[in-house]
Amino acid sequence: MTALLLDGKALAAEREIELAKRVAELKAKNGGRTPVLATILVGADPASATYVKMKGNACTRIGMDSQRITLPETTTTTQLLATIDELNQNPDIHGILLQHPVPEQIDERQCFDAIALSKDVDGVTTQGYGRMAMAEPAYGSATPAGIMYLLAHYNIELSGKHAVVVGRSPILGKPMAAMLLNANCTVTTCHSRTTGLVGHIAQADIVIGAVGRPEFIKAQWIKDNAIVVDAGYHPGGLGDIDKQGLAERVRAVTPVPGGVGPMTINALISQTLEAAQKACQS
Repeated sequence: MTALLLDGKALAAEREIELAKRVAELKAKNGGRTPVLATILVGADPASATYVKMKGNACTRIGMDSQRITLPETTTTTQLLATIDELNQNPDIHGILLQHPVPEQIDERQCFDAIALSKDVDGVTTQGYGRMAMAEPAYGSATPAGIMYLLAHYNIELSGKHAVVVGRSPILGKPMAAMLLNANCTVTTCHSRTTGLVGHIAQADIVIGAVGRPEFIKAQWIKDNAIVVDAGYHPGGLGDIDKQGLAERVRAVTPVPGGVGPMTINALISQTLEAAQKACQS
């Protein structure tokens, strides 16, 4: 058996064609008004700068605009909140992305929660998370939302399956578990301090690696015919899951890179377009 490759790069490219058509239609109906994603980068972390650039490039590819805001490393919570408030009040901005992580002197949660729900296209606010978990309308956290697009595209059956999410971050592990639960999975959330982690993973029909540690999850822990989704990315092209020999045993697996990453950006720009469409209707 050779595992099905869950190719996020190919799917993102396919979805961008459709998104570009929708952007063009929106512009035509609204006097050329262009959807705009505002990105906020605090400091000069090279990896964060690269991610912000990639998101801007994705906007350009589908005909949207991105407004990049770069703030100094010394920015305070108060200063960042003021920037977010300005963007909330600007009707020409349809989505707001605050690049994670921010410098340690900033209260990141307070700043995330300051983003208007209607512009929370990265799915980072507490209110947005709560609405999503209760299956109410909200923009999902971008990475879990991208994973759900990927699983749906490849017709991966979720209902009744046992999914194990390894990771509990507020923008990945927790919303991922909620989305899978809403899709009728039985969900176990594990993390680095879980007792009996190996046993939990061994029972999983679907394994989601979202712990943020290179190859933390070992290939031999994963049962045959499982679905393996690796949301990690580390230097050297490593993910959160050691994939040695998995392709010969599991049903489907995401590559690293080229699996989850492109779908995260795709979910972000898709939700920005949706926000712009709603703004034009209001």
